[in-house]
Amino acid sequence: MNKHIKKVAVIGSGIMGSGIACHFANIGVEVLLLDIVPRELTEKEKAKGLTLNHKVVRNRLVNDSLAAALKSKPSPIYHQKFADRISTGNLEDDIAKVAKVDWIIEVVVERLDIKKMVFENLEKHRTPGTLITSNTSGIPIHFMSEGRSEDFQKHFCGTHFFNPARYLKLFEIIPGPKTSPEVLEFLNGYGEKFLGKTSVIAKDTPAFIGNRIGIFSIQSLFHMVKDMNMTVEEVDKLTGPVIGRPKSATFRTVDVVGLDTLVHVANGIADNCKDDEKLELFKLPGFINTMMENKWLGSKTGQGFYKKSKDEKGKTEILTLDLDTMEYRSKKSAKFATLELTKTIDKVVDRFKVLVAGKDKAGEFYRKNFAALFAYVSHRIPEITDELYKIDDAMKAGFGWEHGPFQIWDAIGVEKGIEIMKAEGETPAAWVTEMLAAGTTSFYAVKDGATYYYDIPKKSIEKIPGQDSFIILDNIRKSKEVFKNSGVVVEDLGDGILNVEFQSKMNTIGGDVLAGLNKAIDLAEKDFQGLVVGNQAPNFSVGANIGMIFMMAVEQEYDELNMAIKMFQDTMMRMRYSAIPTVSAPHGMTLGGGCELSLHADKVVAAAETYIGLVEFGVGVIPGGGGSKEFALRAQDLFHKNDVELNVLQEYFLTIGMAKVSTSAYEAYDLGILQSGKDIVVVNKDRQIATAKAHAQLMAEAGYTQPVKRKDIKVLGKQALGMFLVGTDSMQDSNYISEHDKKIANKLAYVMAGGDLSEPTRVSEQYLLDLEREAFLSLCTERKTLERIQHMLKTGKPLRN
Repeated sequence: MNKHIKKVAVIGSGIMGSGIACHFANIGVEVLLLDIVPRELTEKEKAKGLTLNHKVVRNRLVNDSLAAALKSKPSPIYHQKFADRISTGNLEDDIAKVAKVDWIIEVVVERLDIKKMVFENLEKHRTPGTLITSNTSGIPIHFMSEGRSEDFQKHFCGTHFFNPARYLKLFEIIPGPKTSPEVLEFLNGYGEKFLGKTSVIAKDTPAFIGNRIGIFSIQSLFHMVKDMNMTVEEVDKLTGPVIGRPKSATFRTVDVVGLDTLVHVANGIADNCKDDEKLELFKLPGFINTMMENKWLGSKTGQGFYKKSKDEKGKTEILTLDLDTMEYRSKKSAKFATLELTKTIDKVVDRFKVLVAGKDKAGEFYRKNFAALFAYVSHRIPEITDELYKIDDAMKAGFGWEHGPFQIWDAIGVEKGIEIMKAEGETPAAWVTEMLAAGTTSFYAVKDGATYYYDIPKKSIEKIPGQDSFIILDNIRKSKEVFKNSGVVVEDLGDGILNVEFQSKMNTIGGDVLAGLNKAIDLAEKDFQGLVVGNQAPNFSVGANIGMIFMMAVEQEYDELNMAIKMFQDTMMRMRYSAIPTVSAPHGMTLGGGCELSLHADKVVAAAETYIGLVEFGVGVIPGGGGSKEFALRAQDLFHKNDVELNVLQEYFLTIGMAKVSTSAYEAYDLGILQSGKDIVVVNKDRQIATAKAHAQLMAEAGYTQPVKRKDIKVLGKQALGMFLVGTDSMQDSNYISEHDKKIANKLAYVMAGGDLSEPTRVSEQYLLDLEREAFLSLCTERKTLERIQHMLKTGKPLRN
């Protein structure tokens, strides 16, 4: 099916509809967002003398909904200017416009009668061949298309986005009785390639895949928390990052999503899955019914399992719901001996064996929790899907789990999992024991860099489809390793391209990482054609190892510190001036030194969800790995485009001075970190390494030539320095910055002005790097700087003086 999506219509502008509209705008698609016409005037409209026929009134609902979405945090849109791609209207005046769109997505209230009425109306205006889908989270797809034309039914199916549409990757595609296979294939590919999603084709069963398993998991915990006499804090401690789940864990997640939303889906499963062996678990425990009656629905009503409150001194406190008394109380700390045993285990997947072996309440909790989960997912095949990997994909992409149920089971051991299940009174589906009896001892295997899964109908290990456009570093790390030290692994990506992958905690950049980067460049220059710097951890890099800097500064080992900073600078310059093309692939948090590395690569292939910036001011220093120099250089490269050179330089100065961090890769263009015409953004992070490799190949094949070092950088000297110093004086006098802030800003000013030269002068990059290093070192002798670094090391947050 060769179809191009140039324009979509989204019907319904609630939180979900506006979010979907924004995400299509994110990827460059024109969007028509429609909603119903209001039936009553507001007091403001009455005061203005408006009538129900006025266009402002008729489009009020859709415009107010979109405006609220665009103001929400986290933002549903990569860049506010992308909102211009969305036009709004109503279902009476503008419905005829759907004739000119390529895809209609219905996102109205979850009532079958209303949806069917909307579809009947849409079919009067829809052009044959236009895709038409529903974002329902649970209404059977086959009910919705009843009575519609053959062409409608052929092009109709469910496309279930998860909220928020920008951030959650799951895209469930649910076929109707007459959906064309070509439509399913097209949507599957479009979701992955263009929307950046994990596309999963599900069966038309209640709650589909993600919510069926996800709601079971939460409902199981709701019952378990009472059976085991556990607190809200204990459950959230055990079901958060320690097992690769979001920080919001269980109860805080329910607060964010809304208890009413969860209850609605749970009731739908209970009403429509009478043959489910765990039907009783979908019935709501008493404390949930009480919360629903009290409208303690979570964030939307100001209280749920947690509640913000102010004490007598006006200080904000987070209170927790006591599930026994149903009253709010101060939070209690939750500690377990079993969790202490996992503190030295960095990889989440390696923790599961330790957790289920725990001798305390935590160990008992994990055994009960995983036993119930493993049994349930095994019995859902073939009911909700024929392929076990789809369940794992759905839970990872829709609920933010780092590992899906079958992956966790593999990590514990399939036989060990069954042993735990039997001890807890659970029984796996017959196909699991048959798989073991046939000699297959795991659900997954890796061969030749690809992931294989156990295909239940075929009773054999089969390759998961759709991997050809991905490079999965976990799958090639051992077999394709070229070099390794404690800081990095260098892998051969094939076709003459190496990848250097950071392995330090939070991917911080210290001596071993820098040594590994240099070694990777050496290897690439000798035997390969290009180098990618990329990883598939949650974050690219949180910057330089400030713990190392702190220790050197405290011990007053300034010669060693000077050498360490120079090594960082020299490595960044090698990234830029090597004989082979270098490509940086940032994603997630890309801060400080991680940003500086990207600034010095020949090309940046950034994931859309990249939060990048020079944040060194927060720890009392300036960027010392070439970042200050680079911003001075980039400013001068724009001087010819702007008559007022000082204004250009000031913008770059303020970006560093205010520690600005982009909230998406697209915002990084505004900050001068990414450059138009050179750097690119990919929406699907899974494709990022493969895309970066392809661009390194292109540059190499085009005849990459080692660049000549810059000696032509125009600095403005005293002219710029004077402007900056007057500005920092004024800011301190106005109590906007502290004395120490002013000192840091003045040091940065000196570097970006090129020193106190009497007139504009052309200088080299090395000249600016030397100024930068000297300024960085001098700030490391300041007591206030050491206090800030120490605070950051303890809390992970910057300290403001």
